[in-house]
Amino acid sequence: MRRTTLAAALSAAVALTAAVTMPTAEAAPHGALRPALDAKPFQPPLTATAPPVTRTLSPGVTLTTYTFGKKNADDFWTVHVYLPAEPGGPVNKATTELGPKDTADQVAQTLREKGFAPRVEEVRSPAYADLAAGTLGWTVRVGGFAERSDATAELARVKAAGFTGDTRYTAQDGTDLQAPQKVNVIRVDFREFQGKVDTEFGPTLHGTEPATDLVARAHAIAGINGQWFYNDAPGGFYVKDGKVLASATQGRGAILITKGGRDVRVDAIKAHISLQTPGGAIEEIDGVNRFPGDVWNCGGVGGDTPTERPQHDFECTDPSELVQFTPEWGAAPKGAGAEAVLDNDNEVVAVNSSRGAAVPDGGSTIQAIGDRAEWLLGHVHVGDSLGINTRVSDSYGRPVPLSRDTTIMQVGPTLVRHGKVSVNALADGIIRFGADQSFTYDWTNRANPRSMMGVDDRGRLMLAVVDGRQAGYSEGLSVARTAELMRQLGAREALNLDGGGSSVMATAADGVINHPSDSSGERSLGDAWVIKP
Repeated sequence: MRRTTLAAALSAAVALTAAVTMPTAEAAPHGALRPALDAKPFQPPLTATAPPVTRTLSPGVTLTTYTFGKKNADDFWTVHVYLPAEPGGPVNKATTELGPKDTADQVAQTLREKGFAPRVEEVRSPAYADLAAGTLGWTVRVGGFAERSDATAELARVKAAGFTGDTRYTAQDGTDLQAPQKVNVIRVDFREFQGKVDTEFGPTLHGTEPATDLVARAHAIAGINGQWFYNDAPGGFYVKDGKVLASATQGRGAILITKGGRDVRVDAIKAHISLQTPGGAIEEIDGVNRFPGDVWNCGGVGGDTPTERPQHDFECTDPSELVQFTPEWGAAPKGAGAEAVLDNDNEVVAVNSSRGAAVPDGGSTIQAIGDRAEWLLGHVHVGDSLGINTRVSDSYGRPVPLSRDTTIMQVGPTLVRHGKVSVNALADGIIRFGADQSFTYDWTNRANPRSMMGVDDRGRLMLAVVDGRQAGYSEGLSVARTAELMRQLGAREALNLDGGGSSVMATAADGVINHPSDSSGERSLGDAWVIKP
């Protein structure tokens, strides 16, 4: 990367090119995941600034720590001024982090009238497998400081003048391609390792546990965080030992493992579960082991608002649902509606006009809300033998069998497929629909701690964590840069896991071995990947 002086960097930021509009959501078919991608690395590889350090955790299991990049003297702290959601809106209530250039120019002019010297900066989004590169939006920033405390003082002045905002470190904008990065990678070589790679979620699905506790509970050698979690439960399709334990976000990326990790692939997944009564009535089950009506990440099967397409970290709702609860969940939620209680042969042993009955061992309950409650009470009766059919398909529409040897964890986005960088950003929901692209900017474009999982050409399973949000130590990576890192490390298939403060790697011998970004340290998780001897 060409490095300039701080003064030159500030001056250059003012001279901006014309905006290039990003394509709309119709640029690619929803859920499409192309296996033969023409995506090429658009940035140079990360540069190692120290030799990697490798140690053996167990025969066939190694841990390697990489040090990439170095602190750039031209990275600095600055004040990031928020923009109103609507042109001409009040700046003292602004909450959006970037917006159209006209809005940014208006806010910048108001700042100048208050005696500040703002910069209007273009934020560009890179090319993804299903979305062309373009302008994501424009930001307004004030000042450049070597110390965060000085930026904090300037922020207080900006707020006192009637604006809103926060402080940012430019090395975490995702544009300093050789910023400091600390990366830990566990590789499992099954030519030597005789154990298995599995998942662990604690005593119940509804509840969280620190990674160190999950590693200990599984009697594992090491582990890494797994899925996102909402309402203290995993979010996204989750299959353990062939059993569906959590709902699918239709069309999002997933990692599929059989033979204890010896067979690994990355793909997009759709899953449909239907319930059939003896009378022939068939209804789709909207979800598994989640609160009825609450559809985090969207991507549901029908009736969800405001969208049925995936939108990461966004809460959709559906007032009329059927949701199945298994014993792994724990105590089922109580509330208005109806439910059927099923034994381990799917025979109905009770029908209730409210929700919250205990789930029988080996059985399940089907909770219903809204119109579905009326349907259940009218079609399901004690003694009925219900049919529950699960159909899982990949991005080609091919069926995915669920054997006792199958583990699937839907997280995403995909990072590498068939040895090529492959991020389906639009279909995976990491590009926000609508005018406010603050989430896309923060979560997708900017540098963050990331956790990844994949497999290399030698068949070694890879678990990786890059630390972030730690100025001068490890800044983190954008999603696109994360994909490039995984390919640089040798992955032929790779998937993004939960990240941010959840990014954690732990071993039985050492506890947490990376530096999580939360000030409190290790975060409790919904589930984790573990390496069992």
